[in-house]
Amino acid sequence: MNLPQRKHRNLAQGVVEHISATIRQGTLKPGDKLPTESSLMTQHGVSRTVVREAISHLQAAGYVQTRHGIGTFVIERQQAGLGLDAENILTLRDVLSILELRIGVETETAGLAAGRRSENQVDELAGALLEMQQAMADGRSAVEADKRFHLLIAQATGNRYFVDILEQLGNAIIPRARLDTPKLEQDKPADFLERVSREHDDIFRAIERRDAEAARAAMRTHLSNSRERLVQAQRRLESSLN
Repeated sequence: MNLPQRKHRNLAQGVVEHISATIRQGTLKPGDKLPTESSLMTQHGVSRTVVREAISHLQAAGYVQTRHGIGTFVIERQQAGLGLDAENILTLRDVLSILELRIGVETETAGLAAGRRSENQVDELAGALLEMQQAMADGRSAVEADKRFHLLIAQATGNRYFVDILEQLGNAIIPRARLDTPKLEQDKPADFLERVSREHDDIFRAIERRDAEAARAAMRTHLSNSRERLVQAQRRLESSLN
């Protein structure tokens, strides 16, 4: 029964991808007016509802502003801090870029955490891991526990800048907080969650025994697997929109 809604979301994502790319490339500049709804419908072969959903996403990300009765215009984007506002992460491509950043940052974070963590922090990590596993077993969202697990690892480094980066990203550090990941991957939810749980457990065990290299390897494996799963999902999505 949710198929039409998912289809709309996928089609809207295609429109968002195209318009945001033209803005980033400078083809559309601040002050430029977007094509009319009718033009966008014709250009992308989608319904008015899909176009309006895409425009809504672009507004939320600070790309455009709609002036009633006049049209929708590209605006100058205001970015704070490192510019890692979760609201700007709209598409699979955005999530993949964030995962590349995380592979670089969190691989080293895990290694440092393994060498610097306290027994207290190990207990907190164990609690977050248990909470995540219980939520998965009960069919509840494990996003908050997952996010806390990664933040606790950053805190265990004793380097506040790692924490700042993850806190700026917020829910975007967990792809399934932004996307329906198991469905995108055409995977059984139970199998998907079991793999994710096992990957987190490997990270925890390495940090617990102070094995910095194993912690780095486990974190890199976890994030690289997430990236590869989403690359395959993106290819399927793009094929379905062509």
